[in-house]
Amino acid sequence: MDDEIATTAEAHERSAMPCARVIHSNPNAPASAEQKPLPEAVARKPVDQKSPAEWAYERLILYIQNFEEQLDNQHEVAVGFTGGTAGVLRIEGIGYFDPDIVTFYGTDPSGAKTQLIQHVSQLGVTLRALPKEEQEDPPRRIGFRLEEDLKKDRD
Repeated sequence: MDDEIATTAEAHERSAMPCARVIHSNPNAPASAEQKPLPEAVARKPVDQKSPAEWAYERLILYIQNFEEQLDNQHEVAVGFTGGTAGVLRIEGIGYFDPDIVTFYGTDPSGAKTQLIQHVSQLGVTLRALPKEEQEDPPRRIGFRLEEDLKKDRD
């Protein structure tokens, strides 16, 4: 039994805050997206006011950023899709279309332009590290460009 008393505002705030949890077998594992505080741009709008597509898009950005932080300068993030034959896509863009569509833009390992459009109920991705395309160029970090988009004021 919880004897804590909460104001109506506090109770409402708690109900709108997302719940996340993770356990790693290695106690020294780098912090994962679930363990980090939500950026202000994501937390600004309560979860119950977001479409499933918007909320999935924002969390994908957090996972991609966290994954990229652990990559060396010889690798870039790519995504592998589960449950289908889409294969692997080097991420060059991500978008969403309310209320329930998430889109990945990029290229496949052969260099062919690729786009995957997926309903949020079918969303299942594996983040992968691929060698970057041009050895002399710095790796492209899409997660940080996506974060800039989150900071823009949206309704």
